[in-house]
Amino acid sequence: MDKLAPMAAAAEEASAAAKALASALSALAAAAWSTLAALPLSHQLALALLAAVAHWLLRRALCESTHAPLLSVPAGELETADELSTERFSWEGYARPAGEIPCYDPATMRSLGTMKAMTRQEVQQRIARAREAQQQWAGSSFAQRRKLLRVLQRFIVANQATICRVAARDSGKPLVDAAFGEVLATCEKIAWLIDEGERWLRPESRSAGRMVFYKRAWVEWRPVGVMGAIVPWNYPFHNVFNPLVANLFAGNALVVKVSEHGSWSSQYYSRVIEAALEAAGAPKDLVQIVTGYGEAGEAVVTGGCDKVVFVGSTTVGRMVMKSAAQTLTPVVLELGGKDPFIVCDDADFVQVVPTALRGAFQSCGQNCAGAERFYVHERVHERFVREVVAIAGKLRQGPAVGSGTVDCGAMCMPQAAAGVHALVQDAVAKGAVCHVGGQLPEREGQFYPPTVLSNVDHTMRIMKEEVFGPVLPIVKVRSDEEAVALANDCDFGLGSNVFTESTSRGRRIAKQLNAGMSSVNDFCVTYMCQSLPFGGVKESGFDRFAGVEGLRGCCNIKSYAVDVLPFVKTYIPAPLQYPVSDASFAFCNGLCELFYGAGMLGKVGACVKLLRCIVTPKAFAPRAKAA
Repeated sequence: MDKLAPMAAAAEEASAAAKALASALSALAAAAWSTLAALPLSHQLALALLAAVAHWLLRRALCESTHAPLLSVPAGELETADELSTERFSWEGYARPAGEIPCYDPATMRSLGTMKAMTRQEVQQRIARAREAQQQWAGSSFAQRRKLLRVLQRFIVANQATICRVAARDSGKPLVDAAFGEVLATCEKIAWLIDEGERWLRPESRSAGRMVFYKRAWVEWRPVGVMGAIVPWNYPFHNVFNPLVANLFAGNALVVKVSEHGSWSSQYYSRVIEAALEAAGAPKDLVQIVTGYGEAGEAVVTGGCDKVVFVGSTTVGRMVMKSAAQTLTPVVLELGGKDPFIVCDDADFVQVVPTALRGAFQSCGQNCAGAERFYVHERVHERFVREVVAIAGKLRQGPAVGSGTVDCGAMCMPQAAAGVHALVQDAVAKGAVCHVGGQLPEREGQFYPPTVLSNVDHTMRIMKEEVFGPVLPIVKVRSDEEAVALANDCDFGLGSNVFTESTSRGRRIAKQLNAGMSSVNDFCVTYMCQSLPFGGVKESGFDRFAGVEGLRGCCNIKSYAVDVLPFVKTYIPAPLQYPVSDASFAFCNGLCELFYGAGMLGKVGACVKLLRCIVTPKAFAPRAKAA
């Protein structure tokens, strides 16, 4: 009994502490309720919604696996430095050494060294290694694939600053734009795959139809094998991890050829991928990153990949399609865009002006789904121009790393600024008014200033050709019908955007736009809804990546049909067995009438015909010709 006394005392103390905690929580709840009751109804509803969202997020966090290890991937000196002290790079007089890719910061023109330009043979060797690894990975469970995604997700969230810094240094974009387009979009895609990916890759039952109603039919989604991807330079992190997470979750290996203008950052991202594969127990050769020029890209298309996704210009997309035809390699083409941005006369200006500016100037306008054509109703045209110009004139431009906060960064491609300026000059020469920007700056780095044009029309090249730069051209329209007609008067058809206080009006306009995607009262939000496919029509390409369709596009579809009951089988009816009877054709006629004919009497007649074909087949014998 003496031994039990301390335990009893401890239990009594614990009971007293629990009662005290319950009393305190009860008092806290009562105080919270009295405070909430005193608030206006609108505030109560807002707090209730906030509490519900917080509760949902907490439940999700508790349900998430806590076993994903946190990777340690050291970053190099150039990947972490605020300012570079390397030599300055210049294209003038530059003689490219064989087998090398020059890398530099487009904002400061400081050298980042060189990367290897791989040969066709080297790319084919990487494809072969990927294929061997995929044969092992194809048998992995969805649980293991989710573990890999959680490892990547945890690393990305913990290392946002380094990821964005590396992307900004290689592409010229501001850090905030890297956070938007590189990190948030990638995390959302990973989260969707973790939450829903398995659901969309499970076998799916299909109807067996009328004639073989006794069968069970279904389809399965099987990995294509080795997926090839050729991606551009504008989002160096996301453009690698976007195809990576989908294909690895589908059971594929990935060979991704990065742009020669986005090769430097692939070194760091490659180390992240290698560490994640090891942590998840995946084959180390499952992902291969290829650097190089046209020879390397051609090898990805024709060197043994089972399918290829190309993201880039329409011109190069045609070349990819032509090369793929030689080996009948399936291709997905996500090409250029020139998205319309329609502002109705009842648009919410507190929303639409900041959104228009970000749609035009994010990543210095270097977005495939960027807003490049602004159709504004005449009733609000002057106000829109005035408010957009007032903000655009205040935007800060400079190097993304080491120069403080900037709104716009540099142009990644050499000569890109000159190309944008040529389009602006053409528009001004034809009557457009340049309110801000519009001049090539005399400064170091590949910059073009945020530019706003009004009095723009469709005779100008800037409304026909992809700009891929920081220009906001505004067209005044008199009606929704005119806005739709002008928006559809374009060779491209990737995304589209409509702003109006009336949801029904916005949906009505959006349904008339000839584009692969439409957002109402938001800009390009379809891409953050990762269950939706991404892609366009016309010269913006075909097929889709992302979403359910994109995930299933990483697979080959295999169809199955099996007897539901083992003793109910398909036997070839006697009239159709070789050699066929004289009633064979009539028997087929009867089947067609039975299963697809209209009316009960017709079906009864079909049954009679079928029975006659079996019982008295000679009755259907061809009659002899009269002498």
